[in-house]
Amino acid sequence: MTHDVRSRAAGSPIGERAAAEPSATATPVGRVAELWRYPVKSMLGTRADRLVVTARGVLGDRAWALRDLETGRVASAKRFHRLLDFRAGYERQPAAHDHGRAWIRTPGGEILHTDDPDISERLSRLLGHPMQLEDRAASDEKASIDRKTVFGDVPVSDMKPEWTPETMPDYFQLMSGTFLEIGPVHLLASGSVDHLRRLQRGTAQFDRRRFRTNIYIDTADARGRFVEDDWTDGALHVGHDVVLTDLEPTVWCVTSTLAQQELPRDLSVLRTIAQHHRGCLGVYASVPSGGAVRVGDPITLRR
Repeated sequence: MTHDVRSRAAGSPIGERAAAEPSATATPVGRVAELWRYPVKSMLGTRADRLVVTARGVLGDRAWALRDLETGRVASAKRFHRLLDFRAGYERQPAAHDHGRAWIRTPGGEILHTDDPDISERLSRLLGHPMQLEDRAASDEKASIDRKTVFGDVPVSDMKPEWTPETMPDYFQLMSGTFLEIGPVHLLASGSVDHLRRLQRGTAQFDRRRFRTNIYIDTADARGRFVEDDWTDGALHVGHDVVLTDLEPTVWCVTSTLAQQELPRDLSVLRTIAQHHRGCLGVYASVPSGGAVRVGDPITLRR
């Protein structure tokens, strides 16, 4: 996924309620089908039955990142595609002021831990590049990209009209003080994935895992359109406590086309998104009201 030229602030207090009027119209949009968390940026993550959502995102999401010691920037699968050969999960769950302890499974099946004293050296050897695993983001973090390949074979101007191959930066700005991109939480509707699959009419595997969502929403019979377009002028209420606002379409990048698990590399994934929806799929959201989210929780849209 890629970054908008605007970067969100990450400092809003947790627990503030969205200013939704009591008389606001509430429309059911679906239920939480899957919850995902990615402890290490650009590595595969793990599913959960319950997650805690805060103003800074899902607790424990992108808590670590690898820093490219040659550039000083955050390493991303946009440039280091092999990061998607690794998977990370939690051995000890994170808390508000504790990152917990995460494991990393290497492509060869070896299990490493984020607190191993030689973790950076071992990951550097496996990736063939000098890296440093870090758990504290600076206020101004940038993720390196390869300008020639960041949008696969889709022209830069089709994805970012304000850029040309000559003027685009060689990085994407990350959300202030975090290893996140654009917004704290990413959402994706099952109806939109189904819609893209029908539009492509070919062999591309439009699997929801390609899009690294936090909350995957079962929108049931919402077919024939990009469902998230209906949400951008409202607030999503998830379960009892969580309210998500400032919903912005997510512009995608080459990450959506890369091989992972049994899914092959497929440039037509991004090509189809660019052709039919300006390169956007899913939405990022701010979190004015945090709390626990569970699989099966109902989701309503309020305006």
